[in-house]
Amino acid sequence: MRNIYYIAVEGVIGVGKTSLCSIIGEYFSAKIVYEKFEENPFLEDFYSDRERFAFQTQLYFLLSRYRQHQDMMQVELFHKLLVSDYMFVKDKIFANITLSDKELVLYNSVVTLLERDIPNPDLVIYLQSTTDRLMENIRARGRHYEELITDDYLQQLNDAYNDFFLRYESSPLLIVNSTDIDFVNDDKDRDNLLSKIRQPFSGTRYYNPKGL
Repeated sequence: MRNIYYIAVEGVIGVGKTSLCSIIGEYFSAKIVYEKFEENPFLEDFYSDRERFAFQTQLYFLLSRYRQHQDMMQVELFHKLLVSDYMFVKDKIFANITLSDKELVLYNSVVTLLERDIPNPDLVIYLQSTTDRLMENIRARGRHYEELITDDYLQQLNDAYNDFFLRYESSPLLIVNSTDIDFVNDDKDRDNLLSKIRQPFSGTRYYNPKGL
């Protein structure tokens, strides 16, 4: 963990980002920052009518994530490690999927002004999973507004995330195939994953625990 201050955990809806952040935070006595997605007043409307509410939802998320990153990057006196369950750049992944061409032009003009103030994480952990497993996880946690998420939309997100991280080079990147592991309830899976996170590296490293 040498020279690591800021870790970001990423992945598609339902992959276990928040759970892994909690595990890392407890293990390393880190400060944890969770995305405040539930505060977005447009989110439920978006899932019921994506085309109509996409821009409002996206703009709210963009500004909320910007404010939160500005706050969390202030000097920390009591923590040597900061862990977040999202990256600021994830906003672009969603925007490119949900916004129309005209909306995307306006969105990009705003995000270009904001992203210059956002530092890159020292380590990114990308939790990768199949769409079927993601749908199982979403159904299991039972958030009422997520009942409107379709398999097609989730597959579209999954493809977009995979494409984004295939090209990601801004930070050391650990890609974890989490489809067939349970780092929340299985001690062995959790310890093995934490061991991989502790190992310093540069570039991109793949962790495929089941050898699939």
